[in-house]
Amino acid sequence: MTSLRIFFIGGLMSYRAMFGWLNPWILVPSLVVSPICQILLFAFIGRSAGVGDDEFYVIGNALNYAAIPCLFAMGATIGGEREGHTLGVVLTTPARRIPLFLGRALPVIVNGWGVAMVGVLAGVLLLDVHVPGPAWPTILLVVMVASASCTGLGLAMGAVALRVRETAVLGNVVFCVLLVFCGVNIAVADLPGWMGAVGGWLPMTHAIEAARLLADGSTLGDVGGLVLRELGVGALYTVAGLSLLRWFEDESRRKATLDRN
Repeated sequence: MTSLRIFFIGGLMSYRAMFGWLNPWILVPSLVVSPICQILLFAFIGRSAGVGDDEFYVIGNALNYAAIPCLFAMGATIGGEREGHTLGVVLTTPARRIPLFLGRALPVIVNGWGVAMVGVLAGVLLLDVHVPGPAWPTILLVVMVASASCTGLGLAMGAVALRVRETAVLGNVVFCVLLVFCGVNIAVADLPGWMGAVGGWLPMTHAIEAARLLADGSTLGDVGGLVLRELGVGALYTVAGLSLLRWFEDESRRKATLDRN
């Protein structure tokens, strides 16, 4: 019962705490306007170049932008604690680390899912992209899987916040890597072989492909393998993130580098 309270209530409180210093209205330009602008930019570039169609760019860029809250919010929940010199208090509690940190990931997953769906809906309305009615429930599921997978990467990035001074810079670099390597605007099959191989080990790649197939009329059974691979990638980064947190925590205790001076 205690672990469940830490997971749900602790995660929600941690997410709400970010808005103690961050105005919630900042979410409108950063998580609503920006993804729509990115979708329109690449969709019109694709039209001008005669490459792909609007649906291709809408789904790719909408899911890609879910990485913004997944990466930055997870980095902020850990890096912000260190910045405010409260991380030591958090880590000295007897709370189990898995519910403590995975609980913080739950609101982030929902946030990333919401950002991606805003992008998809905006693309449907503004670019007249047609998505079959029966495909919507499965697309919602795939987007949630993509958000969870990318949050695992965000957790690993948050662990690095125990060592680096600016997680925002790292987040921007990782976001650009996902943009280039995950088939967002260029199909993975059209990328150089080594880039496609790297993309296969990154969040979003398999989910974007699955969502595009669903929008083209495929069923969940047709894309089940892609969804499972996306879950596997997310689980891999989540385990890596939790392991890094434990390792960096132990190192910080030994070297007295837990809080930033």
